[in-house]
Amino acid sequence: MQASDRYLRMERAVRDEMNMEEDADELYEKGVDKLLKWLVNAAEVKATVHEITKRFLDAAAEEARNPTTTSAPEKLEGCYNSVYNARWSHVVEVSDGEGTGMEAKEGEPQQTWDYKKVDDTLKKDDGVEQSGAPRPRLLVLTSDKAWPYSWAGSEHICDCYVDCEVDRVWQIVKGDLTKWFSSHGKAVFSPKKRLVIGTPGIGKSMNAGSYLFYRLLQYDVEKLPMVAYIIKNSVYLFDNTKKTVSDCGSEEVFVDLLKDFTLRGVKGYIIYD
Repeated sequence: MQASDRYLRMERAVRDEMNMEEDADELYEKGVDKLLKWLVNAAEVKATVHEITKRFLDAAAEEARNPTTTSAPEKLEGCYNSVYNARWSHVVEVSDGEGTGMEAKEGEPQQTWDYKKVDDTLKKDDGVEQSGAPRPRLLVLTSDKAWPYSWAGSEHICDCYVDCEVDRVWQIVKGDLTKWFSSHGKAVFSPKKRLVIGTPGIGKSMNAGSYLFYRLLQYDVEKLPMVAYIIKNSVYLFDNTKKTVSDCGSEEVFVDLLKDFTLRGVKGYIIYD
């Protein structure tokens, strides 16, 4: 399978972002925590950083001396709250003595599915004894302004359907985030790039991507202040601290923002659909 040019460009951007994060930590340790200090620092210090970091900081310094007008990301009014406050409903299996049927209920279910670790992944654990409220067969999340995967198109679908396979994607990512944020700055765990290939009915964009995005917005805002969603030629940046979403308009604008966040030590998660 040959990777697309757009994917390779984003992969390079992520690699540059990791190099810049490393440089930012080293510069901070050397007392270079402001642009002015970068301007006046000795050439020996500047020579220790990666070329991508040097070019970005030099360009930022030039912009500070001679500011120019650049296109700013467009704020999408109401879209953040629509996704963040998506409404829950679910379908459960019920038996009435004469047979088994399905019942739709409002709200989030009391319990969902259990998983067990198998090698380096998770599998649904059907052996766990069920008790209490019946487990759902399907979850539904409804966003009045639809989901990011459809914003650039003409068809806006407001419902996201979640089964155990879609939820399993989130459980794996949540495990990565738990390990990442529990390392306390030590080089014990680095976030992995996860690839969702797809299974029957998972709906990678419509369901898995939307549900993962919803869960990331619900994550601890101090640990994960930024979440980005990239699909086709559209890049949406969700700011969990300001509760806003911006249409970056192009990958180039997003990459510039990504570099800025990296140098400021801002952590985030990117979904590339």
